[in-house]
Amino acid sequence: MHSDVVVIGAGQAGLSAAYELRRRGADFVVLDADAGPGGAWQHRWPSLRLDKAHRIAPLPGMDLPDADPAAPASEVVSAYFAEYERRFELPVHRPVAVRAVHRTDEGFVLDTSAGEWTARGLVNATGTWTRPFWPAYPGRELFTGRQLHAADYRGAAEFAGQRVVVVGGGTSAVQQLIEISEVAAATTWVTRREPVWRTGPFDEDAGRAAVALVDERVRAGLPPVSVVGVTGLLETEAVLAARARGVLDRQPVFDRLIADGVAWDSPPRSVPADVVLWATGFRAALDHLAPLHLRSAGGGVVMDGTRVVAEPRLHLVGYGPSASTIGANRAGRSAVRELVRTLAEGSPTAPLGRTGT
Repeated sequence: MHSDVVVIGAGQAGLSAAYELRRRGADFVVLDADAGPGGAWQHRWPSLRLDKAHRIAPLPGMDLPDADPAAPASEVVSAYFAEYERRFELPVHRPVAVRAVHRTDEGFVLDTSAGEWTARGLVNATGTWTRPFWPAYPGRELFTGRQLHAADYRGAAEFAGQRVVVVGGGTSAVQQLIEISEVAAATTWVTRREPVWRTGPFDEDAGRAAVALVDERVRAGLPPVSVVGVTGLLETEAVLAARARGVLDRQPVFDRLIADGVAWDSPPRSVPADVVLWATGFRAALDHLAPLHLRSAGGGVVMDGTRVVAEPRLHLVGYGPSASTIGANRAGRSAVRELVRTLAEGSPTAPLGRTGT
């Protein structure tokens, strides 16, 4: 099977790119590994209400629907994405997992769960959800309690009466910690760095500054940093209430796990635990691109905007500075515009759609 452009992933960034390709009359498909619409949102824990989720930017060309703020964000966003695919007749094929991408003179060959696919250009929008990060700490194999990642969290009820250590300083860590603290026997919050709380509005200037910092790293071929590491944590009413209860009395991260908890070496002390919840973030899901040898010495992919410097026929959206709902929309649009120009210049007798802006 062949398409001029293949978009890998049907989350916010992938659908934004698909919209732009459709608008230009391009020959394209979207290959999505999930069983249904919704991108990573369909996997969010059920107790994450719409009004507690990060700001969700509308996809281009279609406003977000009015919805009950108390509704699960996973259900609302998944339904929105599904309607978006239908309205714009986006050619999404699922479930199709892309296992490996190989370079050819004409473009790329994709090894997928649905057979081989060829393309002249690629827009990769695979996000991070499928690559939860588990940090290495001494004693992890000795701990006799339960360990899980924030990606596997489904709600606080299963932690009732238990002693829970939450590891991580991101928004998900804080949200899950607060929920668990309402039913657990005890909670302990540990982070590598002191959390930075943001009390004022996150305006356009702050947004541009955050994007610039992340963009600087990916242009240098370094792995993207956490968005929260740049923007800080928002002080919501739930956060203020949890702080008043002592839930957010953060501790420095422990040195090791022991059979029945976690321990610090200096000064020597330990905290008993039945569960360790690793809310330690995610890494970019780029393993299928390994045959292209894109990694730099710095461990990341050298980027110029969304374009991979080492392979101009490949754009990464939802990566680095575009790893947000607003950034993903802009990235999808700009990636397609640049990719259209690149492919048209490579084959002037067979341009891909319209090359204007």
